[in-house]
Amino acid sequence: MTTKWAERYASRVEKMQSSAIREILKITQEPDIISFAGGLPAPELFPVQRIMEASQHALEEQGSTALQYTITEGYPPLREMIVEHMGRYGINCDINNILITAGSQQALDLIGKVFLDAGDNIMVEQPTYLGAIQAWNVYDVQYVTVPTDDDGMLIDGLEQALETNKAKFIYAMPNFQNPMGISTPSVRRKEIVRLADHYNMPIVEDDPYGQLRYEGDDELPLIALDAQLRAENSERFTTGNVIYLSTFSKTLCPGFRVAWVTAPEDVIFRLVQAKQAADLHTGTLAQVVAHETARDGFIEKHVAELRRVYGERRDLMLSLLEELFPPGVTWTRPKGGLFLWIRLPEGMNSTELLKKAVEQKVAFVPGSPFYPLGGGENTMRINFSNALPEQIEEGMKRLAAVIKAAMQSSNP
Repeated sequence: MTTKWAERYASRVEKMQSSAIREILKITQEPDIISFAGGLPAPELFPVQRIMEASQHALEEQGSTALQYTITEGYPPLREMIVEHMGRYGINCDINNILITAGSQQALDLIGKVFLDAGDNIMVEQPTYLGAIQAWNVYDVQYVTVPTDDDGMLIDGLEQALETNKAKFIYAMPNFQNPMGISTPSVRRKEIVRLADHYNMPIVEDDPYGQLRYEGDDELPLIALDAQLRAENSERFTTGNVIYLSTFSKTLCPGFRVAWVTAPEDVIFRLVQAKQAADLHTGTLAQVVAHETARDGFIEKHVAELRRVYGERRDLMLSLLEELFPPGVTWTRPKGGLFLWIRLPEGMNSTELLKKAVEQKVAFVPGSPFYPLGGGENTMRINFSNALPEQIEEGMKRLAAVIKAAMQSSNP
């Protein structure tokens, strides 16, 4: 008798969704397609030689450690380096506040396991990161969306949402948000932290792109602003109100799958328990090699080079948008990160447009999957980090032509 597996799946399987981006990436594997779809770092900038040397040194000097099981919290020298590194961005903590995860995506899933029950609300920016939606849908949650402009969450909208809804936490990406590329200025960040405190609402701050800034000064993360608020009101605070996520995927390479969570110790304890049930610990060899690669100031020099190259590619893409794209199309002007967000005229559908774009050998990500409650049919996300300058020039010409043709056909 043939087993009918579908009858045996847990009910939560119905909540699982394939990543729209991963499905599009399958289309873009053809060598002649210029893809602005994935949020991929530039492979030609991966520090291959440094990683080779770090791997050899790790195996020669620490082979028995690098190839063995390690503690769930993560390789201690790596966590110590992360503590020192984050201190430069105003985040003050110690090694006991750090958990190493298998990419930020695992961190999102662990947060779901620890905090979310069926029917819980999560407050998110509109639009928000697709990977977070995918991670948390399986827990049968609901979303409360907060409207945004090109400076992030609207404070009035956030306050109204907090006033009228109960939620487990606010999920925010204040640095070069995925998908829009926008960054929240300091004044608005302080208001977000103040409101979260007033309404006793934790914040999950996702910061994979914060180091990739191409203009302006670094802004303090929400977790650092929260610490300042607690210091000013010490009688009202015992632990932090922010869980902070970051990663080496955008600064070294995504293949390590090494990221981290920064949180109060009792939260780390619960996340550690959840991770033990999932995979025991992030791969030891990857952690050791990531540490050997990044140490002695290398990561700072490497990030400076990433900023230079990605900044040039962003500038090129912005100039081509100004030159080639028709009136009625608008876009964000990110100060960092990997993405631009394009808004087409109302009534246009970027999912349908993608089919025509692929026919012309260029790809992007439609915006609607980033809206957990629906909407955004006339929006699209494009990536500028992964394509070479000559590919950006040709790809933007093709994309502009596709958009112009679609606009003309809808307004004969």
